[in-house]
Amino acid sequence: MRQIIFTLSLLVFTAGGYYARGQYEAPPDSTPENVLLEKQWSLGAMLHTNGWGIKLRRGHNVTALRQFQWEIEFSTYKSSKELRTINPYFSDSRSYFYGKLNYVWFLRGGVGQQQILNRKPYWGGVQLSWIYYGGFSLGITKPVYLYIIHLSPGYNDYEVREEKYNPDIHYLDNIYGRGSFLAGFSKIGLHPGVYVKTGLDFEFGVKNRQISSLEVGGIFDYSPIPAAIMAYNPKQSFFLTLYVSVMFGKRYNN
Repeated sequence: MRQIIFTLSLLVFTAGGYYARGQYEAPPDSTPENVLLEKQWSLGAMLHTNGWGIKLRRGHNVTALRQFQWEIEFSTYKSSKELRTINPYFSDSRSYFYGKLNYVWFLRGGVGQQQILNRKPYWGGVQLSWIYYGGFSLGITKPVYLYIIHLSPGYNDYEVREEKYNPDIHYLDNIYGRGSFLAGFSKIGLHPGVYVKTGLDFEFGVKNRQISSLEVGGIFDYSPIPAAIMAYNPKQSFFLTLYVSVMFGKRYNN
């Protein structure tokens, strides 16, 4: 009888020890959801009023409600006056944007902060944050090339050549269509400047370690070297866009 009692006592003691050790020695990848994770990274895709873009962000907590971040972003830009057209006299002609002088892109690099305005409830929901950034902006322009029709002296034949678009000599009737996108990269123009960005971030991820958010806001770019986009229109130094983007990423401590 004593041996049975001793054996039962040993089993209870051993089981209790394993249970207690399990309470304090959690596996490395089982971080509780309510623990504040200090670092994060995220990737995003963006649609804005004048094109689209992609971005990368990394950051770390300054306080429980504020985070310092840096970002790199690439964005296209097109004029609101662009109008796609085609030469109606040739059945195999290619569409193009009449009057467009240059393709325009922006490469941005800056720093900013994300301020939490309304933390997500413990049962789930949406966390609202205010974001603001600023930094260096590099505008990049590449001239547009078109296929141009050249008539023979007797007007009984023609030749098509790829040329840089010149609104003074290229018209609707002698433009055959858009040229190769690769043409003109040797004549790229650079327009360094600055940018500022502000917006609201709606975090709807269901797990603390995962980032899933929707962001809306505006971006303002300025360059002292203006860029020509459309023929017979003033060159632009100021660029304002409104955007919506989706972000996915991860929070961590190591």
